[in-house]
Amino acid sequence: MAAELHPRSGKLIGLSNSNRTAQRNQPVQEFNHGLVLSREPLRDRDVFTVRIDKKVNSWSGSIEIGVTALDPAALDFPSSATGLKGGSWIVSGCSVLKDGRSVLEEYGRDLDQLGEGDRVGIQRNSRGELHLWVNGQDCGTAASGLPPRLWAVVDLYGKCTQVTVVSCEPPPDIEEDQEEDEEEREEEVASPSPAALMTEPCRDHEDRTGTLVLSTVPVIATAMNGSAEEVPEVTRGHSRPDKFPNNFEPETVLTEHQLFDVFNNAIVSLYRSEDEGGEDLGLGGRGPDSSRGGTGSNNGARGTGGNENGSGGGAEGGGNTNNSPSGNAGGTSGLTVAPSGMTTNDALLFHEKCGTLIKLSNNNKTAERRRPLDEFNNGVVMTNRPLRHNEMFEIRIDKLVDKWSGSIEIGVTTHNPNNLDYPATMTNLRSGTIMMSGCGILTNGKGTRREYCEFSLDELQEGDHIGLMRKASGALHFYINGIDQGVAANQTPGVVYGVVDLYGMAVKVTIVHNHNHSDRLRRNNAIMRALSPDVGRPRPALSLTPDPEAPDRLLFHPNCGQKAAIIGDGRTALRPHATDDFNHGVVLSNRPLHSNEVFQVRIDKMVDKWAGSIEIGVTTHNPAYLQLPSTMTNLRSGTWMMTGNGVMHNGTTILDEYGHNLDRLKAGDTVGVVRKEDGSLHFFVNGVPQGPAAWNVPPSVYAVVDLYGQAAQATIMDDMADLPPLPDDSSEGPTAMSPGSPCSITGASATSDLRFHQLHGTNAVITNGGRTALRQNCRSEFNDAIVISNRCLRDGELFEIVIQKMVDRWSGSIEAGVTAIRPEELEFPNTMTDIDYDTWMLSGTAIMQDGNTMRNNYGCDLDSLSTGSRIGMMRTASGDLHYYINGVDQGVACTGLPPGKEVYAVIDLYGQCVQVSITSSSGPLDNSLCTSNITEKSFPIHSPVAGVAHRLHNKHGKNVVLLGDGCQAVRVGGYAHGIVFSAKELKADELFEVKINEVDEQWSGSLRIGLTTLQPPDLPSCPLSGLSPSLTQLRSKVTWLLAGSEVRRNGVLQRQNYGCSLDRLTVGNRVGVKRCSDDTMHIFIDGEDMGPAATAVAKNVYAVLDLYGKVTAVSIVSSTLVEDTESVKAPSLSSDSCSEGEEDTTPCESEPALVPMAMAFLENHGKNIQLSNQNLTAARVSSYNQGLLVTAQALPRQQLFQFQIDRLNSSWTSSLSLGVIGHTPDRLNFPSTACCLKRSVWLLQRDSVFHNSLKICENYGPNLDTCPEGTVLGLLVDANGCLHLYVNGMDQGVAAQDIPSPCYPLIDLYGQCEQVTIVTNHVPAVGAESSEARCQGDMEKADMVDGIKESVCWTPPPEVNPNKTCEYQALCSRFKDLLTLPDGYFNEDAKYNLCYCESCHKLRGDEAYYKRGEPPRDYALPFGWCRFALRIKPHCEVSNTFKKWHIAYHGTNVGSLRRTLDHSQILPAESSSIFSASPVKAEGHGSYGEPEENSAPEREIPRVRLSPTMRYSGLEVFAPKVQFRDPRSLRCHHAQVGFQVCVRPGSYKVGPQSLGASESLDPRFSNTEIEWITKEKGGTLLYGLLIRVE
Repeated sequence: MAAELHPRSGKLIGLSNSNRTAQRNQPVQEFNHGLVLSREPLRDRDVFTVRIDKKVNSWSGSIEIGVTALDPAALDFPSSATGLKGGSWIVSGCSVLKDGRSVLEEYGRDLDQLGEGDRVGIQRNSRGELHLWVNGQDCGTAASGLPPRLWAVVDLYGKCTQVTVVSCEPPPDIEEDQEEDEEEREEEVASPSPAALMTEPCRDHEDRTGTLVLSTVPVIATAMNGSAEEVPEVTRGHSRPDKFPNNFEPETVLTEHQLFDVFNNAIVSLYRSEDEGGEDLGLGGRGPDSSRGGTGSNNGARGTGGNENGSGGGAEGGGNTNNSPSGNAGGTSGLTVAPSGMTTNDALLFHEKCGTLIKLSNNNKTAERRRPLDEFNNGVVMTNRPLRHNEMFEIRIDKLVDKWSGSIEIGVTTHNPNNLDYPATMTNLRSGTIMMSGCGILTNGKGTRREYCEFSLDELQEGDHIGLMRKASGALHFYINGIDQGVAANQTPGVVYGVVDLYGMAVKVTIVHNHNHSDRLRRNNAIMRALSPDVGRPRPALSLTPDPEAPDRLLFHPNCGQKAAIIGDGRTALRPHATDDFNHGVVLSNRPLHSNEVFQVRIDKMVDKWAGSIEIGVTTHNPAYLQLPSTMTNLRSGTWMMTGNGVMHNGTTILDEYGHNLDRLKAGDTVGVVRKEDGSLHFFVNGVPQGPAAWNVPPSVYAVVDLYGQAAQATIMDDMADLPPLPDDSSEGPTAMSPGSPCSITGASATSDLRFHQLHGTNAVITNGGRTALRQNCRSEFNDAIVISNRCLRDGELFEIVIQKMVDRWSGSIEAGVTAIRPEELEFPNTMTDIDYDTWMLSGTAIMQDGNTMRNNYGCDLDSLSTGSRIGMMRTASGDLHYYINGVDQGVACTGLPPGKEVYAVIDLYGQCVQVSITSSSGPLDNSLCTSNITEKSFPIHSPVAGVAHRLHNKHGKNVVLLGDGCQAVRVGGYAHGIVFSAKELKADELFEVKINEVDEQWSGSLRIGLTTLQPPDLPSCPLSGLSPSLTQLRSKVTWLLAGSEVRRNGVLQRQNYGCSLDRLTVGNRVGVKRCSDDTMHIFIDGEDMGPAATAVAKNVYAVLDLYGKVTAVSIVSSTLVEDTESVKAPSLSSDSCSEGEEDTTPCESEPALVPMAMAFLENHGKNIQLSNQNLTAARVSSYNQGLLVTAQALPRQQLFQFQIDRLNSSWTSSLSLGVIGHTPDRLNFPSTACCLKRSVWLLQRDSVFHNSLKICENYGPNLDTCPEGTVLGLLVDANGCLHLYVNGMDQGVAAQDIPSPCYPLIDLYGQCEQVTIVTNHVPAVGAESSEARCQGDMEKADMVDGIKESVCWTPPPEVNPNKTCEYQALCSRFKDLLTLPDGYFNEDAKYNLCYCESCHKLRGDEAYYKRGEPPRDYALPFGWCRFALRIKPHCEVSNTFKKWHIAYHGTNVGSLRRTLDHSQILPAESSSIFSASPVKAEGHGSYGEPEENSAPEREIPRVRLSPTMRYSGLEVFAPKVQFRDPRSLRCHHAQVGFQVCVRPGSYKVGPQSLGASESLDPRFSNTEIEWITKEKGGTLLYGLLIRVE
């Protein structure tokens, strides 16, 4: 038949080359619709062969091939070959599917692993059997019973994008009678036992040399792989000199050790090239009736001897189904042969019956828990059959969510899934169940082994593998990523099912059937070690021509990472596809390093696509048996690596700032490593020693190079002559002392000798030369991690540690103190507060001695500390114990410590605190501290703003006494009358801050703080008996205040859940208030800006505090702004413009006080960026990433850098991110996205803040993905080093702290965002009405109501309000379309449609409440709803309506919408919702039966219930829910509808709610005033349709 493709094909296929070549169009955007079929039906024995021409790495999966009985001329092509029905057999990966269902697992070659140039063919022989051919090799029978008329099928799926038909003819030299001869030859090959194969040559050549004749090698390889043809490296007919010698003579004699290396190299080459014969090797057992082990396959396939399990008379031992790394099935060891043959269809799958939330897919190989963000359990799945002895049950974690604690659990159970009533979690099952949970073992729900292995299941990531196996001996083993964790339980029952509990974080898993080459390599090495007991030790590489003069050269080991290759006689390692993959490039040396032997490599080639670069180090793992990780820093044992400019031990950073940054190296640079005789580890960069990096490194370590990120190729350098000698440990200089080096205890030593003692708690680990302590298994263990100093503290000596890592799983945190118990005598308890003698500890805010609380409310709270905080402790010569937080003395914690007795520092890594390190500040302090004479001069407390200390005004509440020259205030009686004021008006951006000194827990309530226009000098003299008892009642002048977490204005609630509640503050906490230049009030708690609390704050305001409730004493810790013109003044964001004395023509300045630096984008940027407009405009010209930008100039403190979003492309998802980078970007190699930057980077992405790619804050500001075109975003670093985000000119508060100087603004034009432009000083922010910013002083009187901005509030003009990317608004719009309401009722201009979802209203900066009308009346914005503006009739006086009428809301049902819109008014009860309108005659709950003076005389006039808030009108009794199916997502939702209404003042009566609700429905409106009842017709105007979707 013709070797052509049928002209009809999948919709994305293009044919060429006379219909012999097929190409999938849009290969990067689409992965399927690539089906092609043969032009004619296949003839028997013809092999339809195609060549893979092109592949891409964008997708998973690859070519699929098979046959179908469907005629392509009438075929409706599915999206993929697995969708073919009606008699179709498809080979996909290593599985065979019939009509879309799996009929055979683990067949032949894995098609997904084939590369460009490989050939794949499909054949139907005369017996009706289907055969797959790969590169000319027959993979055996895939299926039988095929019909005679079949077309070949090829699916260009996933990675495969182009194929060419190369032939369609019978294979050469294949005849029907020869097939029978082939079977006979296979039986002859398989009949000898492996033992015979190994021992007979030994008998033939038993001489003194103890050698083996090489002619046995092909025979053994044949026995191991099925046929001699399957090992092309050995046979002379297949030359592959770079992988295996092909010039052996028949009588070549090798030693046993050399033979092992031959086998090892052959196996590595075999699996790395993935040639035929890849079945797993097992160890067959001796059957009871057989003299030798039979042959069988690892899948339990038929043997050649005619019985199911083995050949000849072999019993059950011959057919081994072992998939385990050990491969030991018990009995006498023998080699199991795996000939090509059809395997049985009994693969492990998940049982159809499973947990209530489980969804099965992928032919029951994949299980997924539904609603993972709402539910955390009911995710139990079990295997479809019991596990066989020595059968591996392995799963891969596909998906995790970062919401819950706990994660996947796996084990076995005796319960049959058909009869089991599935529990919510398997640990609830109290019989017949053994589960691994965390790092422990639970039997029948109770813990039997607390520390089973060093891995915790809770810490595994997506892609990790977990397996288990019940051995024939009854022992249960678990495997993590292929590594056996040892015996978990003995005497496991014989019949058990595998069980997986998708609990907590675990959402989706897949059963893994095929094992990678590393697993097979380990099994084969185990076999070789069993055959030769002396082959386990490392040896030099095999040399076929031994040269006694040849040096023991260092080479790369042939077993390397999946994406790496070794060339150049083992001297060069490379990642061939470095632009497609950034990891899996680990290579190791072929032998251990000698002491003082330098291993050095030169970087040959680099790519500029990725972040990160080469990493180098040493490991104790033998490369021959190591399952190589994707990157070496993932290895958790026996590994030391230099990465970037830090050093990591077992995946944990032990040195942050060690040496030259490896990420900055270029091609031609060299890096090296050496282990000295004393066990110290040193690194070299371009021949320069970087100093000692680690100590106590064991001997016999292998060198490691990780070709990561940019590093694509490296070569071992032999010439070490240019390297300078290593410095001695005692030498001086910058390399003599590293943080990890030991140092002598001498007064002349510049570095403290304080370390952690080698004795510690069970869960504690000491690294970094004793300077770092961490708690292992931190997500499954919270205590047993006590560490103690290596020696006693001297008087006046500070022991200080820094918190490096925390987890948010536990309550409680670090505890610190001292003990007089020597480490050798201490029996470490669970927590240090359990010790009942000679111990003093600080836990939270409590000082504890011998386990008993001595004092509460100490000046600091250890539970509130975060990563980066420093904690120190010191005993003075007089026996006082002091604590220091970030270098600040917190005062005397306790007295009476034995002055002459030795005390040791103690740290308890408890709860949230995971890792700490001793700082360089540890050591003796100055003499004044040794005697506890601590003064403010010794440890000055720096004010946020330099200047003279603030003072309190002498006018205050009657229960207040001022002390300390007006710097302290104390309430001397009662719980109220504690109002105090600042002595002067606050300037713009001036922070007024106090510290809480005393609290009285007998009272409820707490400190209140705010700003007031009340002038204290105008008050009568003290005592002020007429002053309000509390700040919430101070209403004689406009006052803005924070009480608890509620923001109030003149006592009226403006905002709830603002920042941290003041009711939680205690002694030592600081609270401040600031009036910013944008007329907003900001509250600061412990120096952190909580964001804008109120807007439209007047200019001439005083700070005001209320010492209310439990807070009885405060002291000022802030300063006034420096007014000396000669002194240096920190630049402020904006000046105090538009004051009363200025002329009306003076514009409102928005510039910093100092001349701002002109900013432009740097020429060095992402490769898809194009700059224009003098580098002020940047556009991404292709793709969706590679759009990183950095400014050419550093961002000065207090200068606002702003840019505008010019263009969005809705074809993509997500959008821009922005932030700052703390190092110069001139030589920065830009990765594809900003989240790949992991050094000194602070990034704002969506509504989260990231530092070095780790999330440090959530729910910050608006979601940046929803910013529309025209939005102006800004970045500012204030004088305290805090990063602020500005959106359309509004400060969103502190995003991050401790920003270094200099720093550079960073923008990532990702996804939808395609172009931005830097906003210069002459470009107005969004929402400005002219080129000059409008300020509050310029407003008309009509714009102001009672001091609050109204029509000119911050909200941007309507044209920038629509959020084109809001999914919620789009969903509401689709529901509106389903209502089929005429378009004529709605405003044609979509800019008046507003979404009030959380992201949109935050983006606009909406307040929760506004005023409207004459007289003004409050109304609430309908948060959570979406408004669609209605068309207003022309005869209505729109301007008067908007300005003079009030705003209200009306809930209704969906059925009434059309009639309401038809009549342009809300309908009476008989035609509308029965809950919304009623005739006047009816007596309502509020007793509105009496007619009003101005009501119409007709008593039939309907009255309508309205409300100023949708929290009332939107209740389900007024707005019933309806269910609908979203036509786009096909998901079901519930929706409610209502109207926004303009109401004429005087046409309604305010009354109480009519539902009988007891709790408050809206904090702004009392329940007695929340319902409005209309009294006349024509008093309402429909303004907008409101829709809410759940």
